[in-house]
Amino acid sequence: MRSGKKEIRYQVLTRHVKRLEREIIKLQELDRRYFWVRLGVLLAGALGIFIAYQSRISFMLLIAGLFFLVIFSLVVYFNRKVKQSILRFSLSRRYFGDQLARMDLDWAEIPLAPVDPQDEGHPFASDLNLTGDHSLHQLLNTAISRGGSYRLQDWLLKQVPDLDQVSSRQATVREIQSLSGFRSRLALSSGLVSADEDEAWDGENLIGWLERKVEVKSLKPLLGVLSALAAANIILFALFTFDLVPALWMITLAIYAGVYLFTYRNLDEVFGQAQHLSTTLDKFRAVLVYLERYSYRMDSRLYQICQPFWKAGRRPSSYLRQISLIASASSISANPVVWLLINVLVPWDVFFAYQLQRYKAKMQIILPGWLDVWYELEALNSLANFSYLNPGYTFPRVVGDENSGEVLFVGQALGHPLIPEEVKVCNDFSLQKLGEVVIITGSNMSGKSTFLRTIGVNLCLAFAGAPVNADNLVTKVFRLFTVIQVSDSLTDGISYFYAEVRRLKALLDSLEMDHDRPLFFLIDEIFRGTNNRERQIGGRAFVKTLVGGHGVGLISTHDLELVVIADELPNVINYHFQEEVTQGRMIFDYLLRSGPSQTTNALQIMRMEGLPVDKSS
Repeated sequence: MRSGKKEIRYQVLTRHVKRLEREIIKLQELDRRYFWVRLGVLLAGALGIFIAYQSRISFMLLIAGLFFLVIFSLVVYFNRKVKQSILRFSLSRRYFGDQLARMDLDWAEIPLAPVDPQDEGHPFASDLNLTGDHSLHQLLNTAISRGGSYRLQDWLLKQVPDLDQVSSRQATVREIQSLSGFRSRLALSSGLVSADEDEAWDGENLIGWLERKVEVKSLKPLLGVLSALAAANIILFALFTFDLVPALWMITLAIYAGVYLFTYRNLDEVFGQAQHLSTTLDKFRAVLVYLERYSYRMDSRLYQICQPFWKAGRRPSSYLRQISLIASASSISANPVVWLLINVLVPWDVFFAYQLQRYKAKMQIILPGWLDVWYELEALNSLANFSYLNPGYTFPRVVGDENSGEVLFVGQALGHPLIPEEVKVCNDFSLQKLGEVVIITGSNMSGKSTFLRTIGVNLCLAFAGAPVNADNLVTKVFRLFTVIQVSDSLTDGISYFYAEVRRLKALLDSLEMDHDRPLFFLIDEIFRGTNNRERQIGGRAFVKTLVGGHGVGLISTHDLELVVIADELPNVINYHFQEEVTQGRMIFDYLLRSGPSQTTNALQIMRMEGLPVDKSS
């Protein structure tokens, strides 16, 4: 069951979706009617022109033709407006539908998040289910751009969090979370960028395209020569018309045409670039213009982040208009007659090709800055949206070394954000000082692995600047390392046990590293890949090595013999999960309890599933 505040927000989103669905149905019906209106206007116009033609009055024919063009153009214009409204409402419907899916953890309806491939040796990415299908990244990510999704992923996978960045990001997320209008409009404006594409919009492709060298030399000298020749052509032709000079214009025109034709073969690529740049940036227009024109509070963090949109000399909308103009001007080549007449008079193509070169050079400088701000805002918006959808979550207090007198980690009602609320169980947990090692015992399926992931996922959220699934959380800044989901490798000939040993050695190296930030480690079922005797010997030795080091962490195990280390070392603390057997069924409450576990359930599970078990066992 959703909490009261969350249920209210769920109902608000549901009403939005239903209202949008009704509007879309109305607009689609109106769009269908426009088909018949256009057809009717077309037939009526043809009839009117025919009647005017039969009247043999040229003026009437002209009036009928102009009247038809005006009416038909208006119908097409309003029909286009209806189609644009359908697109915007559909994007809104999808956005709010995605919100509901995120609240319900309906993974089939939550869009997959583009993932930047990580090295296999990442210390915690795969163990905590941070990226990929059914992951924390997928749940959080509302970014439309590939860069925004990657930015969010980087924050979640940051190996050495920076306290200043964490604090600043958290404050910005708080600010954006309260701006519901900004959050939704940014998401919807971004949605227009890739509305007709199946994949996330990749701005890096555009930057790479802009940075590629163009094999066309600078057109400025050529433009000067052709402009001078064009002016000479016009002047000499005018003088020839008044019989003031002989037909010298034919000579200058021939020179003009020769120079033009010699260089024109290199201009095709330029005009293709103009169309590509205009088309690509036109998709980006909605985002740029919205961020440029948004009414920012002067003292807000958003104002500071978005300054590149109005402090770069000229605003994005100005550049977009100019590039659209260049693309439109270059499009006259589709009409050979008009194109020839204009280019005979003036060096039209060369002029706009030169303008494109100028604007392309400027865009190389300013576009990366615009995209960087957009990526940052999309990632921040994802975290703010996560906060809005989960009003029961709280922003943690992340402290630095100056707070050395405080506990390292204390969490109240810690839960896992990827577990549905109706089955989620939350636990309190704390660590007091560096060098502590917590050993968690318990039966199979009792919740040990989930609890380790709960700690790790909430640390990742905290260091990303997001709210955490807890009533309260205070933590220092840690490096994180996990050994939870070790896999063998058939291709490399590596067994599970050897892979686990290598992983544990990497953890130990990280713990012993001379680093300002302590290590927070999470180990699930230590040395599970070997026999009981060797597992116990190896486990005892490894735990003793961890105790007193520059870090803290949790180790889960089935080996009840391992818990006796707490009697030898004061920095080892025991916790456990337990279960009850009621009417032949195991009942797990997933509550963390102090002390070691006193029971195991492997044989009980075997019996319940009908496997043969010695009755004396």
